[in-house]
Amino acid sequence: MPTGVSFPRRLVRIVCGLVLAVVLHGLGSAPGLAQAIETEPVFLDGLFLFNVPAAGDLTAVERALAIETNLEPLVESGAPVDVRAEMRAVEGSSGITQDSNPVILAGDRYIMTVTNADVRVGRAETLQAQADRWVGAIATALSQARSDRQDGFLVQALAKALAALAAALALHWLAGRIWHRWLRPVLDRFAFSPIDPDNPDHEPTGLNLLFRLTLFLVRCAVAFAALAYIANLFPITRRISYRVTQSLREGLFDRSLLLGNRSYSLLGLLLLLAVLLAMVIMASALTNVMRSRVLRATGISIAAQEAIAVLSKYTLILLGTVVILQLWGIDLSSIALIASGLGIGVGLGLQGLVKDFVSGLVLVFERPVQVGDFVDFGQVKGTVTQIGSRSTEIRTLDQVSIIVPNSRFLESEVINWSHGNPVSRIRLPVGIAYSADPQTVKVALLDACHKNQEILSAPAPQVFFLGFGDSALNFELLVWIAQPSRQLVIKSDLYFAIEASLRHHGIEVPFPQRDLHIRSGHVPIDLSPEAQQLLRRLSDPSDKT
Repeated sequence: MPTGVSFPRRLVRIVCGLVLAVVLHGLGSAPGLAQAIETEPVFLDGLFLFNVPAAGDLTAVERALAIETNLEPLVESGAPVDVRAEMRAVEGSSGITQDSNPVILAGDRYIMTVTNADVRVGRAETLQAQADRWVGAIATALSQARSDRQDGFLVQALAKALAALAAALALHWLAGRIWHRWLRPVLDRFAFSPIDPDNPDHEPTGLNLLFRLTLFLVRCAVAFAALAYIANLFPITRRISYRVTQSLREGLFDRSLLLGNRSYSLLGLLLLLAVLLAMVIMASALTNVMRSRVLRATGISIAAQEAIAVLSKYTLILLGTVVILQLWGIDLSSIALIASGLGIGVGLGLQGLVKDFVSGLVLVFERPVQVGDFVDFGQVKGTVTQIGSRSTEIRTLDQVSIIVPNSRFLESEVINWSHGNPVSRIRLPVGIAYSADPQTVKVALLDACHKNQEILSAPAPQVFFLGFGDSALNFELLVWIAQPSRQLVIKSDLYFAIEASLRHHGIEVPFPQRDLHIRSGHVPIDLSPEAQQLLRRLSDPSDKT
């Protein structure tokens, strides 16, 4: 536990900060905001000046193009020019002279006329104030455009671009180092995740996702800032940079997504997902604290601790999600309506996931298989290390993790060696030669059992004479053990001890034997008279003819 602020106090601060952010966003997302006026940006040599709305018979695009056309000769000439705003007097229908809208001039060249719609877009107090503001923007842009066309500007821009690229690469490396060297230990302490002795490098999934996501976002922000800075250095790319930046800003901040009767921005929904992810991680951290500090002190079984922790985690996530969505202003009835409309699709497309999830709940409540049990599942033998919402993790004797869907535990036969009582019996068949005394064999097998400390004395080992085999007398040794996960090791040790005990008592272990008997008789082969006479002469030595 790190020194300084205690965990409960830090956790309270984090919760209060998240709740405050949610409340402020919910208050700021109230409907009733005025519709934005359609505008078009005005550029001078790639430099953004301001946005203009439609005026008179000209649309916003036509008006922006006309202003850029009026400003372009001033940049090409390179001569200093006085940019000012004037109020021109016009004669009304009644013959009375009155002031018209301000007109922006550059020397003697007409640039544009400031209208009341421009005041609403520029958010100035008066027409004259808006005109003065745009005069300053035009004068500044003209000065920068002239300096950009001087000799040596391209070399300086390239040098700045290379420096920005080097700085971005350095920040990219520095962010990774800070995240891995400083932030990762803090997150690991905050996780309070129990350490698995068989897999000490295991990382909590939620914290690992948060860690990688934040690092990715920081690196993306650094890269985007560097590219935007480099694009703004060159006149040919400034307009593109502004268009891309404006599109991203509108896509993130415009409230164009409707949920129920309220509109939300993409950034708001991303913040909502971030808050939900943080809530899930906090729920996991709280359940880990409860598992390691509270449930472990109660002395209940590991399986019961895991079941309570899983149920508590899902309950906190469900309640936290409902509270956050309500504070965010999302109507849950609309979500329920959408969920009911997608019910058929979920039932058909996600029936496997739903079946595994329901099977996981059955495993948690009914508890036919619990964490820590040694199971024999088809070709898999191992210890159950985790029961999740969709799958169960089994650690085999080879220390290999096998992920099994929860539904398979309910559909297939599972041998649970630890269910109810971990004490179990194993069988060892032994074949003995026919020349051995069965009583001596029984004594030898029992002597082998007494030398193994992992075999229980109560119930006592037993030896059964199963019958007469083709080549051996068939015996079976039955012993009881309290550690089912070590049955293969115990069997191997017992066979070593049985072989030594049989050798000590002079008892042989037979190998398969077969006897072959050949009977003599008449061979049904017909020979010619000459061949028979020759054979008879050869077989009778006394015959000299």
